[in-house]
Amino acid sequence: MPIPGAHKALSHLQKYKIPFILLTNGGGKHEPDRVAELSEKLQVPLDVSMFVQSHTPFANMVDGSRLGEGLRDKCVLVVGGDGDKCANVAAKYGFRNVVTPGDIFDAYPSIWPFANVFSPYYKTFAKPLPRSLDPSDPSKSLKIDSIFVFNDPRDWALDIQIILDLLLSSKGILGTLSSKNNNPDLPNRGFQQDEQPPIYFSNPDLWWAAEYHLPRLGQGGFREAFEGVWAAATGGPARGVELKKTIIGKPYHDTYEFAENRLNLHRESLFRGQEMNKLSEVFMVGDNPHSDIQGANEYRSPWGSSWTSLLVRTGVFSGGKPSCQPKLIVDDVWDAVRAGLMRSGWDAPS
Repeated sequence: MPIPGAHKALSHLQKYKIPFILLTNGGGKHEPDRVAELSEKLQVPLDVSMFVQSHTPFANMVDGSRLGEGLRDKCVLVVGGDGDKCANVAAKYGFRNVVTPGDIFDAYPSIWPFANVFSPYYKTFAKPLPRSLDPSDPSKSLKIDSIFVFNDPRDWALDIQIILDLLLSSKGILGTLSSKNNNPDLPNRGFQQDEQPPIYFSNPDLWWAAEYHLPRLGQGGFREAFEGVWAAATGGPARGVELKKTIIGKPYHDTYEFAENRLNLHRESLFRGQEMNKLSEVFMVGDNPHSDIQGANEYRSPWGSSWTSLLVRTGVFSGGKPSCQPKLIVDDVWDAVRAGLMRSGWDAPS
């Protein structure tokens, strides 16, 4: 279903060359494919320069970014999404050595003995592993250098088991256990202190608005489930153990900074060759108080712009008192755009 007011709002912005981008905690598809879908659904011409998904910043990690070292030729585990779609997205980003939990299960079904019901599903997309698992000679075994949760996982149990195995391993070598685990003389009781792969989550949302009449659990639900298992396996905070992780997506600063940089680049392309004032105010329109609104309220721009949060009643939030207070609550996206334009000194569009 199209977002209420979205076609009218975006068409108006484009007509008057008012820069905007679409920033979503969704994902699971390559940006050009998702943009084509949205353009057709909203009946508004869009391009990838105006669009940021939850995992879009991962593309910068192919050659290295503030999130981590370059991983172009490293072996990365990509978790989440339908089939191998996210693995294919990662490959299009430039990652040359991508593995999924389905690939591992298809090669070694005993790694999670309760996943047999999913075996036919995994066989539709599983690819050969770059290395086998050889417990007798770890130097020849599959080694994972980084873990990316691209999108909402479908098989939580298998994914939790494989991620747990890797974070308890020695140097990311699947099928091993680190001798440093549970050492009270080491930081974090020795957990994640043995060159295990870093783990990145692209989306913190506990809830998201789907076709069902009530919000559904999202990637944030999976992360909370994994953290519960991690705490049970390691002793957790009660024993001074934390899960070392990186989370991006709304409401986190890195995602908002990435988005503002994308907005500035898009703005420059719209007015190429013309003198422009510095971007001074950005209006963040969203339906999720905990991600959209909290992120805009807390973001401090390195470029000096101010961000104003506008909450719409067309998604996760439908009424009542929001968990994070926006500057303004309106009915839909068109009302939000009208409010932003009027605040910026434009005449109120009808």
